[in-house]
Amino acid sequence: MQRINGIMGKQSSPRSPRPDFSMEVSVYPMRNSENVPNGVVDPTFGRRLSTVDNNWRPKVVLIHGLKNESGKLSSCKGVYVGKRQLWFRRHVRTIAFMFALMGSLFLLDSFMVSIFDSINVHSSSASREIDVLKEDRTEHTTHEETPPVTYSSEEKVPVQMYSRLLNLASSAQAEKEFKHDASKFWEGPYQKASLWKPCADRKDSDKIGKPEKGNGYIMISANGGLNQQRVAICNAVALASLLNATLVLPRFLYSNVWKDPSMKNDINIVKELPSHLKAVDIEAIGSLITDADIEKEAKPSAYLEKVLPLLTRNGVVHFLGFGNRLGFDPLPSRLQTLRCKCNFRALKFVPKIQQAGSLLIRRIRKHNSAQSLLDKQLLGDFMPGTASKEHEASSGSPKYIALHLRFEVDMIAYSMCDFGGGEKEKRELQAYRESHFPLLIERLKNSKCPLTPEEAALVLAGLGFKRGTYIYLAGSHIYGGDSRMHPFTGLYPNIVTKETLLKPSELAPFRNFSSQLAALDFIACATSDVFAMTDSGSQLASLVSGFRTYYGGGHAPSLRPNKKRLASILSENRTIAWSVFEERVRKMIEEGQKVRVRSFGRSIYRQPRCPECMCNSR
Repeated sequence: MQRINGIMGKQSSPRSPRPDFSMEVSVYPMRNSENVPNGVVDPTFGRRLSTVDNNWRPKVVLIHGLKNESGKLSSCKGVYVGKRQLWFRRHVRTIAFMFALMGSLFLLDSFMVSIFDSINVHSSSASREIDVLKEDRTEHTTHEETPPVTYSSEEKVPVQMYSRLLNLASSAQAEKEFKHDASKFWEGPYQKASLWKPCADRKDSDKIGKPEKGNGYIMISANGGLNQQRVAICNAVALASLLNATLVLPRFLYSNVWKDPSMKNDINIVKELPSHLKAVDIEAIGSLITDADIEKEAKPSAYLEKVLPLLTRNGVVHFLGFGNRLGFDPLPSRLQTLRCKCNFRALKFVPKIQQAGSLLIRRIRKHNSAQSLLDKQLLGDFMPGTASKEHEASSGSPKYIALHLRFEVDMIAYSMCDFGGGEKEKRELQAYRESHFPLLIERLKNSKCPLTPEEAALVLAGLGFKRGTYIYLAGSHIYGGDSRMHPFTGLYPNIVTKETLLKPSELAPFRNFSSQLAALDFIACATSDVFAMTDSGSQLASLVSGFRTYYGGGHAPSLRPNKKRLASILSENRTIAWSVFEERVRKMIEEGQKVRVRSFGRSIYRQPRCPECMCNSR
């Protein structure tokens, strides 16, 4: 992973078990709601569903009667034929006109189809690229490789909760194609954002610097995945400075970590404990500190009172499972700056992650030569090369949205929400809760519900993004698989993931290392033209949006829905007009994009606009 690296070499800490998922992303046709009673009008679609034709029985009786009159029919046969020929002669012009009219309609239909095909050229180009990659993948596939995208392996009926809104969204998308309307959310709407510049590494005259003699050594064992490890390391740097201690590299990191010079003048960092402390039983001497000893987001005073005496007495303390255990306020300004500097400057992905990330970005952008501060920070020496203008024009250089769709089984089970999947889904989630969160059920009853893929698609449509929009989907463990993705792909079929863009041989070094795979998603999300999240509280969403604020220069918009406001909007799904839906969704997102200075107690990793981290050039 990073020049941090815990993420790079060893398998990340185990996560909650998840069901086996498998599916390939594809384009799905829209389907009506299931199980509608015969002869009942479906209010969602306004379509009558009936299995009985009321005119059928009278026709049967008429034919039966005609069979009994066979003799009469025979005698009238000659007369009937003559009259039919006479009728044809009288109406030959009318018949010719009707055939000509039908031919014209057929040609018009073909013309309209060709127009739609040309509109969707952009969408199909991505599909062709994926098909080429699949051909390459077939040549290199072995029996040990897993399917490219993992969803639920069980066949399920597509789940739709807002069929009426989906139909309105689809119609609005078609209308925008003809009007050539572009969503204004491709760019950040507030110019004030460009006034904030990165300056965590500025030289301050009152900077204290690292002390000549320390109080001992701090060891940490960071738990969780990629983003939890990043937060743990940055907090450990601030803590080492607070306690005047030397930081030992976390155990999951390689020895080449921290060669980045940006931290060398702030704290002492060593690869391992000195020889006289290696054999010490840290737990026996009382220097092992767990989460139970230090509360979440503790104030500096807690460490000065509880940890500093142990450190000075024993010369070493070991934080086991150290994570989000240091609060953001009140904290000395120099420690806030250290946190900012560590997160945005010092931590780097190791070369193999940077190289794979660069390849992923080149394929998403189709060799676009655009380069940014985000590219430089995250990809280092592996930044995508500059392409010729001719190649750039021929490739199309598409913009893309990166979507962090947080709809995994542990997330939705933890939320205690109902997602419209019926009794079977309720029983399945309840069993998962009882197995994984037995002590939290009462506490979680009032928690906010994560957005479903269907709701995420409606938000994007409400913001004016067209059907052909190129979307990178971060992660692939969507609960319910294609049954849940069906409404999303109905509106936005142009979806790619790291599994569809990279060959199995290119992903092989990262298989079975979830944090390393998450690092590739981190890069794709941070460098995207637009980053959309469905859960603003997740670590990945918080850190990615913070990176885009720090390095984006006001041109890296992040779309952050307000769940409470969105729930209010969706509660009117049976009656709300599409124009009203669009207006309310846009106002909701614009409110979340306002330029705000970090407020008291807020994470500096997510909201770096503050004097300790960024400079305002106004």
